[in-house]
Amino acid sequence: MWEIISRRSNRRWNITQDLSGYLFMLPAILVLGAFVVLPILYAVFLSLHKVQLLGGIDYEFIGFRNFTRLVEDERVGIALRNTAEYVAIVVPTQTVLALVLAVTLNSGIRGKNWWRILYFLPTVTSSAVLTLIFMWIYNTDGLLNDFLALVGLPTYNWLGDPAVALKGIMIMNIWSTAPFYMVIYLAALQDIPQTLYEAAEIDGANGWQKFMYVTIPLLKPVTFFVVAVGVIGTFQLFDQSYIFSGGTGGPNNATLTVVLLIYQSVFRNLQMGYAAAIAFLLAAVIIAITIIQRQIFGGERL
Repeated sequence: MWEIISRRSNRRWNITQDLSGYLFMLPAILVLGAFVVLPILYAVFLSLHKVQLLGGIDYEFIGFRNFTRLVEDERVGIALRNTAEYVAIVVPTQTVLALVLAVTLNSGIRGKNWWRILYFLPTVTSSAVLTLIFMWIYNTDGLLNDFLALVGLPTYNWLGDPAVALKGIMIMNIWSTAPFYMVIYLAALQDIPQTLYEAAEIDGANGWQKFMYVTIPLLKPVTFFVVAVGVIGTFQLFDQSYIFSGGTGGPNNATLTVVLLIYQSVFRNLQMGYAAAIAFLLAAVIIAITIIQRQIFGGERL
């Protein structure tokens, strides 16, 4: 009898605990549902419809025609190539630069706190402001061309030449984002036990060998995080490309990115369904590349 009463009491206690747990999670569940789950479901709905915005919103079900159109649209291919080139150059460069800066600051140089502040300033500056500053620097008679002419190098029309326009955005973003990843690397470097370096010294390792065989392997999970976040961020390039080209992706589609193409499809062409299909294409590419990175980095846990 007492055993039955005890079981019922425990069951009620467990139910009360479960309800309390869900009650505490309810605000987070509501926020995630309203701002993550519902928008994704609505995007799925839009991608399967042709949306008429003028004269009242009207939805016409067209199945997968928005996705088949992606193959036929040459601007999608251009945007993917531009974005892939941007990612392939910016992510490795900013990762290596961030690691070099972090190792330099971690080596005990004088005034390292001031150097940290100086390095980190571009990251806390508004992206739009940085873009406008660099547009002034990239002007045909701007500071960069003046410097190139001073050292005897050829000058470029950074804003109007399709061959170099995207490179100008790359330089700006590498300079502005590397300090953010530098801070992450610096925190990881300071967590590496000094006893490992002392053991390597006893074995006769020099500075370069300690860096290659102690520092780099121990930073592998952090490097995966830095590269993954860098890939996601660079694939979502929009504001710099929009400001540089005035929203056109020019010159000659040289700065057209996938996110800028999504913007043009919605706000210029009023094609919300097609824009949703492009967004799912971008999401699929990012997920695929992240999975490949996970395999390359050996499934290390952060």
